[in-house]
Amino acid sequence: MAGVEQTGHFERPPRLTDEWAADTALQRLLERVLPAEVHAEITPSLAEMGQLAATELKALADEVDDPAHEPRLRPFDAWGRRIDEVEVSPVWERIGDLGKQHGVVATAYERAHGEHSRVHQMALVALYGPSSALYSCPFAMTDGAAATLVTHGDRALIDRALPRLTSRDPERAWTSGQWMTERAGGSDVGRSEAVARQDGDAWRLTGTKWFTSAVTADMALTLARPEGNGPGGRGLAMFYVELRDVEGALNGVRVLRLKDKLGTRQMPTAELALEDTVAHLVGAPSDGTRAITPMLAITRLWNAVIAASGLRRGLALARDYATHRVAFGREVIDHPLHQATLAWLRVEHESSLQLVFRTVQLLGRQEAGVATDADRAALRLLLPITKLVTGKQGVAGASEALEAFGGAGYIEDTHLPVLLRDAQVLPIWEGTTNVLSLDVLRALRDPETLPALRQEIRAAAGATRHQELATIGKQAIDAADHAAVWAGQAMEQGTAALEHGARRLAMTLGRALQAALLAQQAQHDIDVHADGRGLAVARRFASQGIDLLEPAGERLADDAALARDEPLPL
Repeated sequence: MAGVEQTGHFERPPRLTDEWAADTALQRLLERVLPAEVHAEITPSLAEMGQLAATELKALADEVDDPAHEPRLRPFDAWGRRIDEVEVSPVWERIGDLGKQHGVVATAYERAHGEHSRVHQMALVALYGPSSALYSCPFAMTDGAAATLVTHGDRALIDRALPRLTSRDPERAWTSGQWMTERAGGSDVGRSEAVARQDGDAWRLTGTKWFTSAVTADMALTLARPEGNGPGGRGLAMFYVELRDVEGALNGVRVLRLKDKLGTRQMPTAELALEDTVAHLVGAPSDGTRAITPMLAITRLWNAVIAASGLRRGLALARDYATHRVAFGREVIDHPLHQATLAWLRVEHESSLQLVFRTVQLLGRQEAGVATDADRAALRLLLPITKLVTGKQGVAGASEALEAFGGAGYIEDTHLPVLLRDAQVLPIWEGTTNVLSLDVLRALRDPETLPALRQEIRAAAGATRHQELATIGKQAIDAADHAAVWAGQAMEQGTAALEHGARRLAMTLGRALQAALLAQQAQHDIDVHADGRGLAVARRFASQGIDLLEPAGERLADDAALARDEPLPL
Protein backbone atom coordinates (compact mmCIF):
# COMPACT_ATOMS: atom_id res chain seq x y z
CA MET A 1 0.00 0.00 0.00
CA ALA A 2 1.42 3.36 -0.99
CA GLY A 3 2.25 5.77 1.79
CA VAL A 4 0.25 8.92 2.36
CA GLU A 5 2.04 11.88 0.84
CA GLN A 6 2.68 14.66 3.36
CA THR A 7 1.90 18.09 2.05
CA GLY A 8 1.76 21.59 3.49
CA HIS A 9 4.19 23.63 5.55
CA PHE A 10 6.70 22.22 8.05
CA GLU A 11 8.69 24.42 10.40
CA ARG A 12 12.46 24.17 10.34
CA PRO A 13 13.82 23.30 13.79
CA PRO A 14 16.26 25.76 15.41
CA ARG A 15 19.90 25.17 14.56
CA LEU A 16 23.31 26.01 15.93
CA THR A 17 26.31 26.66 13.71
CA ASP A 18 29.34 27.66 15.80
CA GLU A 19 28.87 28.52 19.46
CA TRP A 20 32.18 30.38 19.76
CA ALA A 21 31.88 32.42 16.57
CA ALA A 22 28.26 33.30 17.39
CA ASP A 23 28.87 34.36 21.01
CA THR A 24 29.88 38.00 20.68
CA ALA A 25 29.37 38.62 24.38
CA LEU A 26 31.88 35.96 25.47
CA GLN A 27 34.38 36.95 22.79
CA ARG A 28 34.39 40.61 23.79
CA LEU A 29 34.45 39.92 27.51
CA LEU A 30 37.57 37.78 27.09
CA GLU A 31 39.07 40.42 24.81
CA ARG A 32 38.58 42.95 27.63
CA VAL A 33 39.80 40.94 30.61
CA LEU A 34 42.71 38.94 29.17
CA PRO A 35 46.16 40.07 28.07
CA ALA A 36 46.37 40.03 24.29
CA GLU A 37 48.90 37.20 24.17
CA VAL A 38 46.78 34.98 26.47
CA HIS A 39 43.67 35.73 24.46
CA ALA A 40 45.45 34.74 21.23
CA GLU A 41 46.80 31.51 22.74
CA ILE A 42 43.49 30.24 24.11
CA THR A 43 41.26 31.23 21.18
CA PRO A 44 41.96 28.07 19.10
CA SER A 45 40.80 25.80 21.94
CA LEU A 46 37.65 27.88 22.38
CA ALA A 47 36.99 27.85 18.64
CA GLU A 48 37.32 24.07 18.60
CA MET A 49 34.97 23.69 21.56
CA GLY A 50 32.49 26.08 19.96
CA GLN A 51 32.35 23.90 16.86
CA LEU A 52 31.93 20.74 18.96
CA ALA A 53 29.19 22.33 21.04
CA ALA A 54 27.16 23.11 17.94
CA THR A 55 27.73 19.79 16.16
CA GLU A 56 28.89 16.51 17.70
CA LEU A 57 28.19 17.39 21.33
CA LYS A 58 24.78 18.87 20.53
CA ALA A 59 23.83 15.75 18.56
CA LEU A 60 24.94 13.52 21.44
CA ALA A 61 23.04 15.62 23.98
CA ASP A 62 19.89 15.44 21.88
CA GLU A 63 20.29 11.67 21.55
CA VAL A 64 20.70 11.12 25.27
CA ASP A 65 17.66 13.35 26.00
CA ASP A 66 15.39 10.35 25.74
CA PRO A 67 13.97 8.05 28.46
CA ALA A 68 15.70 5.10 26.78
CA HIS A 69 19.05 6.60 27.78
CA GLU A 70 18.23 7.31 31.43
CA PRO A 71 20.39 5.58 34.07
CA ARG A 72 19.20 2.23 35.40
CA LEU A 73 19.94 0.41 38.63
CA ARG A 74 20.68 -3.32 38.63
CA PRO A 75 20.64 -4.32 42.30
CA PHE A 76 21.52 -7.99 41.70
CA ASP A 77 23.27 -10.07 39.08
CA ALA A 78 21.71 -13.13 37.44
CA TRP A 79 22.87 -15.34 40.33
CA GLY A 80 21.42 -13.22 43.08
CA ARG A 81 24.60 -11.47 44.19
CA ARG A 82 24.13 -7.85 45.28
CA ILE A 83 26.01 -5.70 42.77
CA ASP A 84 24.21 -2.30 42.84
CA GLU A 85 25.35 -1.61 39.29
CA VAL A 86 24.24 1.75 37.88
CA GLU A 87 24.16 1.62 34.09
CA VAL A 88 24.52 4.89 32.22
CA SER A 89 24.22 5.54 28.52
CA PRO A 90 27.42 5.13 26.48
CA VAL A 91 26.31 8.31 24.70
CA TRP A 92 26.51 10.20 28.00
CA GLU A 93 29.92 8.68 28.67
CA ARG A 94 31.08 9.85 25.23
CA ILE A 95 30.05 13.39 26.14
CA GLY A 96 32.18 13.10 29.27
CA ASP A 97 35.15 11.73 27.36
CA LEU A 98 35.08 14.70 24.99
CA GLY A 99 35.05 17.07 27.95
CA LYS A 100 38.06 15.32 29.49
CA GLN A 101 40.02 15.35 26.25
CA HIS A 102 39.42 19.07 25.81
CA GLY A 103 40.52 19.93 29.33
CA VAL A 104 37.23 21.10 30.79
CA VAL A 105 38.67 20.34 34.24
CA ALA A 106 42.37 19.94 33.46
CA THR A 107 42.90 23.46 32.10
CA ALA A 108 42.48 25.00 35.55
CA TYR A 109 45.24 22.80 37.01
CA GLU A 110 47.70 22.87 34.16
CA ARG A 111 48.01 26.61 34.93
CA ALA A 112 49.43 27.39 31.51
CA HIS A 113 48.33 31.00 31.88
CA GLY A 114 48.73 31.58 35.61
CA GLU A 115 45.90 33.64 37.08
CA HIS A 116 44.08 33.57 33.72
CA SER A 117 43.85 29.77 33.63
CA ARG A 118 40.50 29.80 35.42
CA VAL A 119 39.11 32.23 32.86
CA HIS A 120 40.26 29.93 30.07
CA GLN A 121 38.76 26.90 31.76
CA MET A 122 35.42 28.50 32.52
CA ALA A 123 35.17 29.84 28.96
CA LEU A 124 35.50 26.22 27.83
CA VAL A 125 32.80 25.27 30.34
CA ALA A 126 30.51 28.01 29.03
CA LEU A 127 30.72 26.51 25.55
CA TYR A 128 30.67 22.86 26.60
CA GLY A 129 28.00 23.04 29.32
CA PRO A 130 24.80 23.55 27.30
CA SER A 131 25.69 20.59 25.06
CA SER A 132 26.95 18.34 27.87
CA ALA A 133 23.65 16.73 28.97
CA LEU A 134 24.66 17.85 32.47
CA TYR A 135 28.00 16.05 32.43
CA SER A 136 29.03 19.48 33.68
CA CYS A 137 27.79 18.35 37.11
CA PRO A 138 30.29 15.51 37.69
CA PHE A 139 32.98 17.76 36.22
CA ALA A 140 32.06 20.49 38.70
CA MET A 141 32.41 18.07 41.61
CA THR A 142 35.64 16.69 40.17
CA ASP A 143 37.06 20.20 39.97
CA GLY A 144 35.81 20.90 43.50
CA ALA A 145 37.39 17.73 44.87
CA ALA A 146 40.72 18.55 43.23
CA ALA A 147 40.70 22.08 44.65
CA THR A 148 39.77 20.79 48.12
CA LEU A 149 42.55 18.20 48.20
CA VAL A 150 45.07 20.84 47.10
CA THR A 151 43.84 23.24 49.77
CA HIS A 152 44.19 20.69 52.56
CA GLY A 153 47.61 19.55 51.40
CA ASP A 154 47.38 15.83 52.24
CA ARG A 155 50.30 14.69 50.10
CA ALA A 156 49.28 11.01 49.97
CA LEU A 157 45.77 11.81 48.75
CA ILE A 158 47.02 14.48 46.37
CA ASP A 159 49.53 12.11 44.82
CA ARG A 160 46.93 9.38 44.43
CA ALA A 161 43.88 11.35 43.25
CA LEU A 162 44.92 14.68 41.75
CA PRO A 163 46.65 13.32 38.60
CA ARG A 164 43.50 11.30 37.86
CA LEU A 165 41.02 14.06 38.65
CA THR A 166 42.84 16.44 36.33
CA SER A 167 43.77 14.05 33.52
CA ARG A 168 42.80 14.57 29.87
CA ASP A 169 42.99 10.83 29.21
CA PRO A 170 39.50 9.29 29.46
CA GLU A 171 41.03 5.92 30.34
CA ARG A 172 42.85 7.39 33.32
CA ALA A 173 40.66 10.30 34.37
CA TRP A 174 38.47 10.10 37.46
CA THR A 175 35.32 11.96 38.34
CA SER A 176 34.26 12.77 41.88
CA GLY A 177 31.00 12.94 43.77
CA GLN A 178 30.01 15.10 46.71
CA TRP A 179 27.95 13.38 49.42
CA MET A 180 26.60 15.94 51.86
CA THR A 181 22.81 15.80 51.94
CA GLU A 182 21.13 13.48 54.43
CA ARG A 183 17.47 12.91 55.30
CA ALA A 184 17.67 14.77 58.58
CA GLY A 185 19.53 17.83 57.39
CA GLY A 186 19.20 18.85 53.77
CA SER A 187 20.93 22.21 53.60
CA ASP A 188 21.39 22.05 57.37
CA VAL A 189 24.29 19.63 57.09
CA GLY A 190 25.06 20.06 60.79
CA ARG A 191 22.24 17.59 61.45
CA SER A 192 24.01 14.84 59.51
CA GLU A 193 23.75 11.41 61.14
CA ALA A 194 26.46 9.41 59.33
CA VAL A 195 29.01 8.11 61.83
CA ALA A 196 32.77 7.65 61.36
CA ARG A 197 34.70 5.03 63.35
CA GLN A 198 38.48 5.00 63.28
CA ASP A 199 40.02 1.72 62.09
CA GLY A 200 43.81 1.97 62.21
CA ASP A 201 44.99 4.56 59.70
CA ALA A 202 41.62 4.53 57.95
CA TRP A 203 38.03 5.16 59.02
CA ARG A 204 34.76 3.30 58.55
CA LEU A 205 31.61 5.24 57.67
CA THR A 206 28.04 4.13 58.43
CA GLY A 207 24.86 5.99 57.54
CA THR A 208 22.82 7.16 54.59
CA LYS A 209 23.20 9.91 52.00
CA TRP A 210 19.93 11.22 50.61
CA PHE A 211 20.97 13.00 47.38
CA THR A 212 24.21 11.98 45.71
CA SER A 213 24.70 13.21 42.15
CA ALA A 214 26.91 11.36 39.65
CA VAL A 215 26.83 8.19 41.71
CA THR A 216 28.99 6.43 39.08
CA ALA A 217 31.98 8.61 40.03
CA ASP A 218 35.27 7.03 41.04
CA MET A 219 35.56 8.82 44.38
CA ALA A 220 33.70 11.27 46.59
CA LEU A 221 34.20 13.72 49.40
CA THR A 222 31.67 13.33 52.18
CA LEU A 223 30.87 14.36 55.73
CA ALA A 224 30.42 12.12 58.77
CA ARG A 225 30.58 12.54 62.55
CA PRO A 226 33.53 10.82 64.24
CA GLU A 227 32.45 8.83 67.28
CA GLY A 228 32.47 11.01 70.37
CA ASN A 229 32.25 14.32 68.51
CA GLY A 230 29.63 16.87 69.48
CA PRO A 231 26.60 17.98 67.47
CA GLY A 232 26.38 20.48 64.64
CA GLY A 233 28.74 21.23 61.80
CA ARG A 234 31.75 21.52 64.08
CA GLY A 235 31.33 17.91 65.09
CA LEU A 236 31.53 16.68 61.51
CA ALA A 237 34.67 15.77 59.59
CA MET A 238 35.39 15.47 55.88
CA PHE A 239 36.40 12.15 54.35
CA TYR A 240 37.78 10.88 51.06
CA VAL A 241 36.07 7.75 49.73
CA GLU A 242 36.84 5.60 46.71
CA LEU A 243 33.73 3.83 45.47
CA ARG A 244 35.42 0.56 44.60
CA ASP A 245 38.23 -1.53 46.04
CA VAL A 246 41.19 -2.91 44.10
CA GLU A 247 39.09 -5.87 42.92
CA GLY A 248 36.33 -3.60 41.58
CA ALA A 249 33.79 -4.38 44.30
CA LEU A 250 31.80 -1.56 45.86
CA ASN A 251 33.44 -0.18 48.97
CA GLY A 252 30.66 -0.78 51.47
CA VAL A 253 28.26 1.31 49.38
CA ARG A 254 24.67 0.25 48.72
CA VAL A 255 22.61 2.05 46.09
CA LEU A 256 19.12 2.14 47.61
CA ARG A 257 17.41 3.72 44.62
CA LEU A 258 17.90 6.21 41.81
CA LYS A 259 16.07 9.51 42.16
CA ASP A 260 13.19 10.18 39.77
CA LYS A 261 13.92 13.85 39.06
CA LEU A 262 12.22 16.65 37.18
CA GLY A 263 15.39 17.36 35.22
CA THR A 264 19.06 16.31 35.00
CA ARG A 265 17.60 12.92 34.14
CA GLN A 266 20.62 11.87 32.10
CA MET A 267 22.78 11.91 35.24
CA PRO A 268 22.45 9.19 37.90
CA THR A 269 21.46 10.60 41.28
CA ALA A 270 20.93 8.15 44.12
CA GLU A 271 20.21 7.46 47.74
CA LEU A 272 23.13 5.57 49.27
CA ALA A 273 23.69 3.50 52.37
CA LEU A 274 27.22 3.40 53.74
CA GLU A 275 28.03 0.15 55.52
CA ASP A 276 31.50 0.25 57.04
CA THR A 277 32.73 2.14 54.01
CA VAL A 278 36.50 2.57 54.09
CA ALA A 279 37.41 6.27 54.07
CA HIS A 280 40.34 8.56 54.75
CA LEU A 281 40.18 11.69 56.85
CA VAL A 282 40.89 14.96 55.03
CA GLY A 283 42.03 17.67 57.40
CA ALA A 284 41.09 17.74 61.08
CA PRO A 285 38.63 15.28 62.68
CA SER A 286 36.18 18.15 63.24
CA ASP A 287 34.81 21.33 61.61
CA GLY A 288 33.91 19.41 58.46
CA THR A 289 31.51 21.99 57.09
CA ARG A 290 34.35 24.48 57.00
CA ALA A 291 36.72 21.88 55.53
CA ILE A 292 34.46 21.25 52.54
CA THR A 293 34.08 24.98 51.76
CA PRO A 294 36.67 24.92 48.93
CA MET A 295 34.57 22.34 47.11
CA LEU A 296 31.40 24.40 47.48
CA ALA A 297 33.22 27.47 46.15
CA ILE A 298 34.06 25.63 42.94
CA THR A 299 30.73 23.86 42.46
CA ARG A 300 28.76 27.04 43.07
CA LEU A 301 30.83 28.84 40.47
CA TRP A 302 30.29 26.05 37.95
CA ASN A 303 26.57 26.32 38.70
CA ALA A 304 26.72 30.02 37.82
CA VAL A 305 28.64 29.40 34.58
CA ILE A 306 26.07 26.78 33.55
CA ALA A 307 23.26 29.23 34.32
CA ALA A 308 24.85 31.93 32.17
CA SER A 309 25.63 29.55 29.31
CA GLY A 310 22.13 28.08 29.47
CA LEU A 311 20.75 31.57 28.95
CA ARG A 312 22.99 31.93 25.93
CA ARG A 313 21.77 28.59 24.49
CA GLY A 314 18.10 29.53 24.91
CA LEU A 315 18.73 32.87 23.25
CA ALA A 316 20.66 31.30 20.35
CA LEU A 317 17.94 28.77 19.59
CA ALA A 318 15.10 31.28 19.98
CA ARG A 319 16.84 33.83 17.76
CA ASP A 320 17.50 31.28 15.01
CA TYR A 321 13.90 30.05 15.12
CA ALA A 322 12.56 33.60 14.96
CA THR A 323 14.49 34.27 11.75
CA HIS A 324 12.63 31.45 9.95
CA ARG A 325 9.25 31.25 11.65
CA VAL A 326 6.61 33.32 9.84
CA ALA A 327 3.61 34.63 11.76
CA PHE A 328 1.05 37.23 10.75
CA GLY A 329 2.71 37.85 7.42
CA ARG A 330 6.33 38.32 8.45
CA GLU A 331 9.21 36.59 10.20
CA VAL A 332 8.74 36.54 13.96
CA ILE A 333 12.00 38.40 14.52
CA ASP A 334 10.53 41.38 12.63
CA HIS A 335 7.75 41.83 15.21
CA PRO A 336 8.73 44.56 17.71
CA LEU A 337 7.17 42.69 20.63
CA HIS A 338 9.27 39.59 19.94
CA GLN A 339 12.34 41.77 19.46
CA ALA A 340 11.75 43.05 23.00
CA THR A 341 11.56 39.47 24.27
CA LEU A 342 14.82 38.44 22.61
CA ALA A 343 16.46 41.66 23.81
CA TRP A 344 15.46 40.80 27.39
CA LEU A 345 16.98 37.34 27.00
CA ARG A 346 20.18 38.90 25.73
CA VAL A 347 20.34 41.27 28.71
CA GLU A 348 19.84 38.38 31.14
CA HIS A 349 22.62 36.43 29.44
CA GLU A 350 25.14 39.24 29.26
CA SER A 351 24.53 40.49 32.80
CA SER A 352 24.97 36.97 34.18
CA LEU A 353 28.08 36.43 32.05
CA GLN A 354 29.75 39.60 33.33
CA LEU A 355 29.07 38.74 36.98
CA VAL A 356 30.23 35.15 36.58
CA PHE A 357 33.52 35.96 34.89
CA ARG A 358 34.45 38.69 37.36
CA THR A 359 34.08 36.06 40.08
CA VAL A 360 36.10 33.62 37.97
CA GLN A 361 38.85 36.22 37.61
CA LEU A 362 39.06 36.67 41.38
CA LEU A 363 39.20 32.91 41.95
CA GLY A 364 42.00 32.62 39.39
CA ARG A 365 43.95 35.33 41.16
CA GLN A 366 43.49 33.60 44.51
CA GLU A 367 44.63 30.23 43.16
CA ALA A 368 47.68 31.77 41.48
CA GLY A 369 48.71 33.44 44.74
CA VAL A 370 48.43 36.99 43.38
CA ALA A 371 45.12 38.03 44.99
CA THR A 372 45.08 41.03 47.28
CA ASP A 373 43.26 41.02 50.62
CA ALA A 374 40.49 42.99 48.91
CA ASP A 375 40.28 40.39 46.10
CA ARG A 376 39.85 37.59 48.63
CA ALA A 377 37.26 39.52 50.61
CA ALA A 378 35.24 40.36 47.50
CA LEU A 379 35.42 36.73 46.34
CA ARG A 380 34.07 35.47 49.68
CA LEU A 381 30.98 37.64 49.21
CA LEU A 382 30.63 37.15 45.46
CA LEU A 383 30.57 33.35 45.44
CA PRO A 384 27.12 33.03 47.06
CA ILE A 385 25.82 36.18 45.35
CA THR A 386 26.87 35.04 41.89
CA LYS A 387 25.32 31.61 42.28
CA LEU A 388 22.14 33.10 43.74
CA VAL A 389 21.59 35.78 41.11
CA THR A 390 22.44 33.68 38.06
CA GLY A 391 20.40 30.70 39.25
CA LYS A 392 17.27 32.84 39.30
CA GLN A 393 18.13 34.40 35.96
CA GLY A 394 18.70 30.96 34.44
CA VAL A 395 15.25 29.64 35.28
CA ALA A 396 13.42 32.80 34.18
CA GLY A 397 15.38 32.87 30.92
CA ALA A 398 14.78 29.20 30.15
CA SER A 399 11.06 29.66 30.68
CA GLU A 400 10.97 32.68 28.35
CA ALA A 401 13.04 30.86 25.74
CA LEU A 402 10.60 27.94 25.66
CA GLU A 403 7.70 30.33 25.24
CA ALA A 404 9.43 31.80 22.19
CA PHE A 405 8.75 28.50 20.38
CA GLY A 406 5.04 28.39 21.23
CA GLY A 407 3.71 24.84 21.47
CA ALA A 408 6.92 23.35 20.06
CA GLY A 409 8.70 24.48 23.21
CA TYR A 410 6.45 22.16 25.21
CA ILE A 411 7.08 19.05 23.11
CA GLU A 412 9.73 16.73 24.51
CA ASP A 413 11.21 15.43 21.27
CA THR A 414 12.07 18.93 20.09
CA HIS A 415 14.75 18.80 22.85
CA LEU A 416 13.57 22.22 24.02
CA PRO A 417 11.86 21.34 27.35
CA VAL A 418 15.19 20.02 28.66
CA LEU A 419 16.38 23.65 28.78
CA LEU A 420 13.83 24.41 31.49
CA ARG A 421 13.89 21.03 33.23
CA ASP A 422 17.63 21.22 33.72
CA ALA A 423 17.65 24.94 34.56
CA GLN A 424 15.24 24.48 37.46
CA VAL A 425 17.90 22.73 39.52
CA LEU A 426 20.26 25.71 39.33
CA PRO A 427 18.68 27.67 42.21
CA ILE A 428 18.38 24.46 44.26
CA TRP A 429 21.55 22.42 44.42
CA GLU A 430 24.71 23.83 45.98
CA GLY A 431 22.44 25.96 48.18
CA THR A 432 18.95 27.34 47.58
CA THR A 433 18.39 31.05 47.14
CA ASN A 434 17.47 31.48 50.80
CA VAL A 435 20.39 29.38 52.05
CA LEU A 436 22.78 31.44 49.92
CA SER A 437 21.19 34.67 51.18
CA LEU A 438 22.01 33.58 54.72
CA ASP A 439 25.54 32.77 53.57
CA VAL A 440 25.79 36.34 52.28
CA LEU A 441 24.89 37.55 55.78
CA ARG A 442 27.62 35.33 57.24
CA ALA A 443 30.12 36.77 54.78
CA LEU A 444 29.13 40.28 55.81
CA ARG A 445 30.26 39.54 59.38
CA ASP A 446 33.77 40.04 58.03
CA PRO A 447 34.11 43.84 57.99
CA GLU A 448 36.31 43.64 54.89
CA THR A 449 33.85 41.96 52.52
CA LEU A 450 31.28 44.67 51.82
CA PRO A 451 33.86 47.47 51.36
CA ALA A 452 35.75 45.19 48.95
CA LEU A 453 32.64 44.51 46.88
CA ARG A 454 31.71 48.19 46.84
CA GLN A 455 35.21 48.94 45.57
CA GLU A 456 34.70 46.37 42.80
CA ILE A 457 31.57 48.25 41.76
CA ARG A 458 33.28 51.65 41.92
CA ALA A 459 36.24 50.38 39.88
CA ALA A 460 34.04 49.00 37.10
CA ALA A 461 31.86 52.11 37.06
CA GLY A 462 34.96 54.30 37.04
CA ALA A 463 36.13 52.75 33.77
CA THR A 464 33.35 54.54 31.89
CA ARG A 465 33.60 57.84 30.05
CA HIS A 466 30.45 57.83 27.95
CA GLN A 467 27.93 60.06 29.73
CA GLU A 468 25.07 57.57 29.82
CA LEU A 469 27.35 54.74 30.91
CA ALA A 470 28.75 56.93 33.68
CA THR A 471 25.17 57.56 34.82
CA ILE A 472 24.49 53.81 34.93
CA GLY A 473 27.72 53.33 36.88
CA LYS A 474 26.55 55.97 39.37
CA GLN A 475 23.25 54.13 39.78
CA ALA A 476 25.19 50.96 40.57
CA ILE A 477 27.32 52.76 43.16
CA ASP A 478 24.24 54.33 44.73
CA ALA A 479 22.54 50.92 44.98
CA ALA A 480 25.59 49.42 46.72
CA ASP A 481 25.83 52.40 49.08
CA HIS A 482 22.15 52.00 49.93
CA ALA A 483 22.70 48.30 50.57
CA ALA A 484 25.41 49.14 53.10
CA VAL A 485 23.12 51.62 54.87
CA TRP A 486 20.23 49.15 54.78
CA ALA A 487 22.37 46.39 56.31
CA GLY A 488 23.31 48.67 59.20
CA GLN A 489 19.69 49.63 59.82
CA ALA A 490 18.51 46.03 59.66
CA MET A 491 21.19 44.94 62.12
CA GLU A 492 19.94 47.55 64.58
CA GLN A 493 16.43 46.12 64.30
CA GLY A 494 17.61 42.58 64.94
CA THR A 495 18.11 39.24 63.28
CA ALA A 496 14.55 38.89 62.02
CA ALA A 497 14.66 42.13 60.01
CA LEU A 498 18.07 41.27 58.61
CA GLU A 499 17.09 37.77 57.51
CA HIS A 500 13.74 38.94 56.15
CA GLY A 501 15.48 41.21 53.66
CA ALA A 502 18.54 39.05 53.01
CA ARG A 503 17.43 37.91 49.57
CA ARG A 504 16.79 41.48 48.36
CA LEU A 505 20.11 42.56 49.85
CA ALA A 506 22.02 39.84 47.98
CA MET A 507 20.17 40.54 44.74
CA THR A 508 20.81 44.28 45.00
CA LEU A 509 24.54 43.78 45.54
CA GLY A 510 24.68 41.34 42.63
CA ARG A 511 22.71 43.59 40.30
CA ALA A 512 24.81 46.59 41.27
CA LEU A 513 27.99 44.80 40.18
CA GLN A 514 26.26 43.50 37.05
CA ALA A 515 25.25 47.04 36.07
CA ALA A 516 28.75 48.41 36.65
CA LEU A 517 30.38 45.58 34.71
CA LEU A 518 27.94 45.95 31.82
CA ALA A 519 28.80 49.65 31.69
CA GLN A 520 32.52 48.85 31.72
CA GLN A 521 32.08 46.30 28.92
CA ALA A 522 29.98 48.74 26.90
CA GLN A 523 32.73 51.36 27.16
CA HIS A 524 35.22 48.78 25.85
CA ASP A 525 32.92 47.93 22.94
CA ILE A 526 32.55 51.59 22.05
CA ASP A 527 36.28 52.24 22.26
CA VAL A 528 37.46 49.11 20.41
CA HIS A 529 34.59 48.29 18.06
CA ALA A 530 32.62 51.56 17.77
CA ASP A 531 29.60 49.39 18.66
CA GLY A 532 26.69 50.57 20.80
CA ARG A 533 25.12 47.18 21.46
CA GLY A 534 26.76 47.00 24.87
CA LEU A 535 25.36 50.42 25.70
CA ALA A 536 21.87 49.21 24.77
CA VAL A 537 22.29 46.15 27.02
CA ALA A 538 23.50 48.24 29.97
CA ARG A 539 20.70 50.76 29.43
CA ARG A 540 18.02 48.06 29.38
CA PHE A 541 19.44 46.28 32.43
CA ALA A 542 19.49 49.48 34.47
CA SER A 543 15.93 50.32 33.42
CA GLN A 544 14.76 47.02 34.93
CA GLY A 545 15.93 48.13 38.38
CA ILE A 546 19.15 47.72 40.30
CA ASP A 547 18.18 48.54 43.89
CA LEU A 548 15.56 46.02 45.07
CA LEU A 549 15.64 46.88 48.76
CA GLU A 550 12.68 47.95 50.86
CA PRO A 551 12.92 49.77 54.21
CA ALA A 552 14.41 47.41 56.79
CA GLY A 553 11.71 45.50 58.65
CA GLU A 554 8.90 46.69 56.39
CA ARG A 555 6.30 43.97 55.80
CA LEU A 556 8.01 41.67 58.31
CA ALA A 557 4.81 41.23 60.35
CA ASP A 558 2.68 41.06 57.19
CA ASP A 559 4.79 38.31 55.67
CA ALA A 560 4.84 36.30 58.90
CA ALA A 561 1.04 36.35 59.05
CA LEU A 562 0.63 35.59 55.36
CA ALA A 563 3.08 32.68 55.55
CA ARG A 564 1.22 31.17 58.51
CA ASP A 565 -2.21 32.14 57.15
CA GLU A 566 -3.03 33.99 60.36
CA PRO A 567 -5.31 37.03 60.82
CA LEU A 568 -3.73 40.47 60.65
CA PRO A 569 -5.02 43.34 62.82
CA LEU A 570 -6.31 46.36 60.90
